[in-house]
Amino acid sequence: MNRDVFYMGEALKEAKRAFTKDEVPVGAVIVHRGTIIGRAYNQIETLRDPTAHAEMIAITQAAAHLRNERLIGCSLYVTIEPCSMCAGAMVLARIKDLVYAADDLKTGACGSIVNIVNHNKLNHKVKVRKGLLRQEASLLIEEFFKRRRRTRYSGRNLDQVSG
Repeated sequence: MNRDVFYMGEALKEAKRAFTKDEVPVGAVIVHRGTIIGRAYNQIETLRDPTAHAEMIAITQAAAHLRNERLIGCSLYVTIEPCSMCAGAMVLARIKDLVYAADDLKTGACGSIVNIVNHNKLNHKVKVRKGLLRQEASLLIEEFFKRRRRTRYSGRNLDQVSG
């Protein structure tokens, strides 16, 4: 099996953990020299913390593992394109490679909306590859939001629902 597919599969496992906890299903793993040194899923609702994105938690774990704020030579695998906060953290941490599954056309900061990881005025650039296991990641996100809408509107007259 291709290593990239294996690592993205591990990120998808994390995203599925988020799904079962009613968190937006995003999962991430950080790899250094062939070993996963950080893994996480979104925990924004659970921790009541807007910064508890999968990427941020995985970066913190990886930095603790390496005992260094610089994640030189590390690759981040994530199920959806990182937002501006996470992209900024990747640049600051000096992540070498980003592999993500699905584009985020609302908040993506690695090329879809803005491109923080390769901004020409920043002192670090991240090599980006996208689309690996896109369908699996997209289906998980779509199912999550379908389920959330069904739960939100179940038992209520849609004419009574505003906004």
